[in-house]
Amino acid sequence: MTSQVSSPAEKADGSDGADGADAAHDTVVGEQRSTPGRGASDKEVRRLDRVIIRFAGDSGDGMQLTGDRFTSETAAFGNDLSTLPNFPAEIRAPAGTLPGVSSFQLHFADHDILTPGDAPNVLVAMNPAALKANIGDVPRGADIIVNTDEFTKRPMAKVGYETSPLEDGSLEAYNVHPVPLTTMTIEALKDFGLSRKEAERSKNMFALGLLSWMYHRPTEGTEKFLRAKFAKKPQIAEANVAAFRAGWNFGETTEDFAVSYEVNPATRAFPPGTYRNISGNLALSYGLIAAGQQADLPLYLGSYPITPASDILHELSRHKNFGVRTFQAEDEIAAIGAALGAAFGGQLAVTTTSGPGVALKSETIGLAVSLELPLLVVAIQRGGPSTGLPTKTEQADLLQAMYGRNGEAPVPIVAPRTPADCFDAAMDAARIALNYRTPVFLLSDGYLANGSEPWRIPEIDELPDLRVQFATGPNHELADGTEVFWPYKRDPQTLARPWAVPGTPGLEHRIGGIEKQDGTGNISYDPANHDFMVRTRQAKIDGIEVPDLEVDDPDRARTLVLGWGSTYGPITAAVRRLRVAGTPIAQAHLRHLNPFPRNLGEVLARYDKVVVPEMNLGQLATLLRAKYLVDAHSYNQVNGMPFKAEQLATALKEATHD
Repeated sequence: MTSQVSSPAEKADGSDGADGADAAHDTVVGEQRSTPGRGASDKEVRRLDRVIIRFAGDSGDGMQLTGDRFTSETAAFGNDLSTLPNFPAEIRAPAGTLPGVSSFQLHFADHDILTPGDAPNVLVAMNPAALKANIGDVPRGADIIVNTDEFTKRPMAKVGYETSPLEDGSLEAYNVHPVPLTTMTIEALKDFGLSRKEAERSKNMFALGLLSWMYHRPTEGTEKFLRAKFAKKPQIAEANVAAFRAGWNFGETTEDFAVSYEVNPATRAFPPGTYRNISGNLALSYGLIAAGQQADLPLYLGSYPITPASDILHELSRHKNFGVRTFQAEDEIAAIGAALGAAFGGQLAVTTTSGPGVALKSETIGLAVSLELPLLVVAIQRGGPSTGLPTKTEQADLLQAMYGRNGEAPVPIVAPRTPADCFDAAMDAARIALNYRTPVFLLSDGYLANGSEPWRIPEIDELPDLRVQFATGPNHELADGTEVFWPYKRDPQTLARPWAVPGTPGLEHRIGGIEKQDGTGNISYDPANHDFMVRTRQAKIDGIEVPDLEVDDPDRARTLVLGWGSTYGPITAAVRRLRVAGTPIAQAHLRHLNPFPRNLGEVLARYDKVVVPEMNLGQLATLLRAKYLVDAHSYNQVNGMPFKAEQLATALKEATHD
């Protein structure tokens, strides 16, 4: 979905100061409203500045699809938004159990926001497990829509409810809306000739229709999507459309929902341009395709499917028309081996994986360091160690990316900060790989990969020129005047060696993992040469041009909060809260983790205290202490979920007063 926005950018001062901490502010709008094609309503309409909704149910209840559709319509409407999908690792987790609960949280607003929100204003619970797993996050006074058909003795007992929470008074602090979603869906589809089980599957569309009515979301896009998704099964398509419409009509006619809500488009939050909703993995895929086009090189992906990186393989396989070739290998080692071979052959080579796959690829990454060939290693981090938490997020692979190879094998590291920023980070990683002839880590994580936000589609002339020159002939003259090709004769500025495509006459040269002689590339066991080559490869990485670190410090604070990767949204939201409350605090965020920006040491020295929030046990803080001898204070979380803004704000406030 795309939408046009033509208003100037204007960030709401402190707008994220209430990011998810409490209920959205609302005002009553006195006039009647209607949705196109649905008729007028005489119900009260209230205007909100932001809303946080969480859909929750079994992993087979379609909560991710429901959330994705609501998000798409919200993006088309023009709201700023941020999402948090959360689902089990199993393809079909045990039905009705707490480990089997799948949820999708969406925060949308009429102003600039940064996170999916701390706590939902509305919880849609499809069964007792969904209610019990999520009720702890729901603030008092919030709306809870429950599917009463599932609150029978057996499903409740399965999750430890001895009595029904809908009847024992335990939910008195909330606005509970009991809705027999299953029964009403089956009734709405009784003329379609479906079995009860087939009809039940559409209850998520009934819920989506109800929420679409409550928040005045467009409906045409969802109906079009359903007909396209089930084009080969038109009866199922129309049944889902009917369930969706039935949910909308229920909201319109029932007395239980006396109020609906409006959240205006966030026209002041965006620069002019064409926008679409995009997830981190999709943005990263588009960034890789754009990099291939801007480099005028074929794009080659050698990959083995692994959560949460598999979507990149799926997406790139759809774009052969842009010169993209994808290879699904039989294992991680074969995948990176094929990608490195493509790099040797003169293509923009990529391999995608997560933490466990990085471990398997480590020897070949070291080979790429030795061969000095451009290779993008896209690592979408997840909870570990070992198989760990495949569908949960973490930032615990930084030290693995930095040091996880034998020998001295330095590799640049680039980390995007938001889902949309994955596009620019991919372009930046390609720039470094191509200009400096080196493998590059692009270090995203599950939160960015699966989350989404509005993205301004860039104009072609805004993209960098990534074209490179291949070696075409001899580049060195021997003492006797003979012209030869030296594969390790370096560019004096970048220290990059020439990129010689196999088959070019006169450019034959050795490759392999054994140490090379400087210049000639011949096998060398000479100690002095090895020392020189190790130091030269390190100097090449240290010399990579990266922008200076920008610091946001309007109040000349004494405390700096420094983050990297996906902590950007929660940190920025927390900083906004503190500033609105009168607490001065400075903020900076790292995209380049190897090499660090050249001014980083000077920035750190300016502040009395440096706080580093990370979703690990302090890996960036460890690097900062080692390199700059600064007493970096870690604030850590490793529960598989992103930081909450209020949680961070509290911790940072305490840090400023220590």
